[in-house]
Amino acid sequence: MTAARKMPGKPATEMFDDIPVLQRKWRAALKPGERLPRYEDVMLGSLGRLADHIALLKNDGLLELSRSGRYVQKWLGEERWDIPVAELSPDCATALSEAAASALATGRPHQASAHCVRDGMVRTYDVLALPTSSRWGATLVGAYVNERGAQYNLLDAIFSATDDAVIALATLRDASGKPFDLQIVHHNKSAGVLLKAAGASLLWRRIGEGGTLLASPDIMEFLLRTVSGGRGEQLEIEHEDRHLRLSATAFADVVSMTISDVTALKRRDASFRLLFDNNPMPMWVFDAETKEFLSVNDAAVQHYGYSRATFLRMTLHEIWPADEWDSHAEALERVGDAYHSSRNWRHLRADGSEIEVLTFGRRVAFDDRDGYLVAVVDITERRKAEARIAHMAHHDGLTDLPNREHFQERLKQALGQAGGKRVGVLYIDLDLFKNINDSFGHPVGDRLLKQVAERLTTAVRGANLAARLGGDEFAVILAADVSPNEASACASLLIDMVKAPYDLDGQEMVIGASIGIALSPGDGTTPEELMRNADMALYRAKSEGGGVHHFFEREMDLQAQRRRDMELDLRRAFANGEFELHYQPLVSIASDRISGFESLLRWRHPDKGMISPAEFIPVAEDIGLIIQLGEWVLREACAEAVKWPVDVKVAVNLSPAQFRSRNLVQVVISALAQSGLSPKRLELEITESIFLAETDANLAILHQLRELGVGISMDDFGTGYSSLSYLRSFPFDKIKIDRSFVKDLAQRPDCGAIVRAISGLGRSLNIITTAEGVETEDQLDWLRAEGCNEVQGFLFSAARPAAEIGKLLADFGQRTSRAA
Repeated sequence: MTAARKMPGKPATEMFDDIPVLQRKWRAALKPGERLPRYEDVMLGSLGRLADHIALLKNDGLLELSRSGRYVQKWLGEERWDIPVAELSPDCATALSEAAASALATGRPHQASAHCVRDGMVRTYDVLALPTSSRWGATLVGAYVNERGAQYNLLDAIFSATDDAVIALATLRDASGKPFDLQIVHHNKSAGVLLKAAGASLLWRRIGEGGTLLASPDIMEFLLRTVSGGRGEQLEIEHEDRHLRLSATAFADVVSMTISDVTALKRRDASFRLLFDNNPMPMWVFDAETKEFLSVNDAAVQHYGYSRATFLRMTLHEIWPADEWDSHAEALERVGDAYHSSRNWRHLRADGSEIEVLTFGRRVAFDDRDGYLVAVVDITERRKAEARIAHMAHHDGLTDLPNREHFQERLKQALGQAGGKRVGVLYIDLDLFKNINDSFGHPVGDRLLKQVAERLTTAVRGANLAARLGGDEFAVILAADVSPNEASACASLLIDMVKAPYDLDGQEMVIGASIGIALSPGDGTTPEELMRNADMALYRAKSEGGGVHHFFEREMDLQAQRRRDMELDLRRAFANGEFELHYQPLVSIASDRISGFESLLRWRHPDKGMISPAEFIPVAEDIGLIIQLGEWVLREACAEAVKWPVDVKVAVNLSPAQFRSRNLVQVVISALAQSGLSPKRLELEITESIFLAETDANLAILHQLRELGVGISMDDFGTGYSSLSYLRSFPFDKIKIDRSFVKDLAQRPDCGAIVRAISGLGRSLNIITTAEGVETEDQLDWLRAEGCNEVQGFLFSAARPAAEIGKLLADFGQRTSRAA
C-alpha cells in the first residue's frame, strides 16, 4: 500500500457521500470555545451503517486501535481490539497512522486516500480522520474507511502498457484452402503507434492492402510461414533506422504477433527497472534456456528469504517442491511469449516453508539473453482465509464442533449411503446448565460448553459425528448400521460422560444430560424427519426428570425399556436361583431306546412365568452373564446325569462367550470331578459361530476337551456357510441335522436329499448323525430309511424337568419291551 496522501479541496465526485456527512457531523458537534468536539457527540448516535466503516483510534502516547467495525475488520484482516496500530498489517497501519497524525496536528478532519495491492488487484480507499476529545483525557480519532471506485488488475496494467506491439491476426485462405493474406482482429495501443495508424484504423485491416510495414514481402512470408508451421517464429528487420524483432505463434488460423523495437532498449530498460525494482510484488527474470535466475527484485528477496547473491546462483527448480518438478517443467515447455498461471503452484522459501502462488510472465530480452519476466502473487494467506471461512461456515464458533448446517449435510450423506440400514440421531440437552449459566454468568457457561464438546469429541469417533445445534443442545449421528441396543448403549455412555464433574477454576460443577433417539428408516428417511423425531424423544426424556434417554417410537422405546428390565431381572434371577434345567431325550433309531438327554436352560420368572430362551439367552450373552450361567448348567447337568443309567449320556450347549473366557476346560474338569460323571457320558454341543473368530485358539480348546474323553457335537449342521469345512478342521463325534430340514422332509425333495447327504457323510466319517425336531411317524420312517442314527423331538417327548426323567426312562423301557 502506498502512504496515505492529503487530498486538498472538496471531495472528488467519485467519493462516497459518507465523507461530507461525517464532516458536517463533526462541525455540528464542535462547540464554541472548544478545540475539538466530544467523542460521544460525533461517533455515537445515529451513525447507522457507517459504524461498520469506523475504526476508533486512541492517542495516549502510542496510537492504538480501540474499536473497529465489521468492514474495517475485513479491511485490516484483524478482529482484535486494544492493540497498537503498529501491529496491524503495514499498509493499513501506514494509512491510519498518517491520516490520524495529520488530523491531530491540525485539529481538523483530515481526508486522504490509500492504495492497496491485494492478490494482484489494486484497490483505492478513502480515509477520513476525525479528531475528538474524550472525558478520559486521551484524544480519540474516528477513522472512516471505504473503497472508492473500481479496482483494476496490476498485472494487466503492467503488461498492457508495454512498448511492444501486440497484434492478433486471422488467416485468410483462397478457394483451395491455401493461406494468402491475414487480417488484423486485435491490437494494443503500442501497435497503433508503431504502425503509425490512428485510433482503430488498424482493426480489421488486411495486411496485403498495404499502408503499414506489415505489408512488406518479408513480413508477409514470415507470417504465412508461421501459419503453415504452427510453431513460434521470430524475424528481425530494419525499418526507418529502427531494429524491430517480430515474434509470432499460430493457433490454427489465428496468429499472435509481438513486435519489439530493440533500438529503444535503454528506454525500455529504464521502464523495466521502474516496474521491476520498485514493484511491491515479488518479480524475477530467468534465462529461458538454462532456467537460471538473472535478476530478482527487492520484494522477491524479502518474500522468499534468499539473499540476492544466493538467488542469482540458483535455478528455478530449486524453489519447486520435488513432487512438482515434472509438472513445472511441462508447464514451462508450453510457455509462449506471455503466460499466466493455469493453476496454483507451490514454491519453497529459504526457511523450507511452502507458499502457494500464481505466476504471470512474458518473454523479455535481458542483458542480451533470452529470458522471462515473472511476477508472483502469493495466495497462501488467501487460501488459508478461504479455508478458515469455509470452516467457520460449518462449525460452531464457541466449541468448534460442526454446526447445525454441517450436521444436516452429514446426516443427509449418511442416509444416502445407508442403503436401508439404520442411521441413528441422538439429540442431547444438558440438564441443570441454565442454573450454572444464570448463577455464574455466560463466560463460565461458555467454558462449560467447551468442556462438554471436548468430551463428546473424545467419545464420538470414526464415521460418527458430534455437533452443537445451539445453546446447550448437542446432537450425534451414528452412521454405522446401528441397532437399538447399540444406540441405547451409546446414549447411556454419553449421559455418564457428561454428568462426570467439571473443574472450572478449582470449583467443581455437575450437570446432566437427557437424550432423544431416532433411528432410520423406521423413524424417518430424511434429515428433517429424524431430527424432528429425535427432538420429540428428547422432550419426553426431559419430561421424566432428565438424566435418561428415550427412543422416538413408543414400541421401540418399550423394547429398550424391556431390555433394560430384562438385564436387571436376569442378574437378580441368577442370584435367586430362578433358572432350571429341562431335558429332552435323544432316541437311538437302531435300538429304539433313549441314548441320552439334551439339557435345556429354562427361566421361571416369579411374575411373568416361563420366559423363552430365545428372549433371554442373547441378553445374557450381551451382558456377560452367559459365562456364569454356562458354568452352572454344566455343573447341574453333570450332577443330574450321574443319577441316570450308565449308558445314558447328557448333552450341554456351549456359548461362544465361554470359549472367549479361556477357562472352559477347567470348568468342564471341575464339573466332572464334583459330580463323578464319566467324561464319556458328557457331550458338548457347539455351533459354527465359534469358528468365526480366534479359530486356532478355539480348536485348541476343543482338542483339549476331546482328550478328556468328552464328546463334541456340531449343532444346527447345514445352516452355516462353511459347515463342511469345519468337519475337516475338527473330528466331531456327532453332527445334528437342523430341524429346518426335518420339518419338510416328506414334502420337499431337496430336504430329503440334504438329510440323505448328511447321513451318508456321517457314515463315511464315522460320525453319529442326530435329527432334531422330529414330530411325526412319517419323518421318523424317512430318517430311519436314510440311515440317521438318532432322533430328537416332540414325537418322543418335549423337554422335561429333572424330576420326570426316571418316568421317561421307565416308560421308554416298557415300550421297547413291548416292541420286542
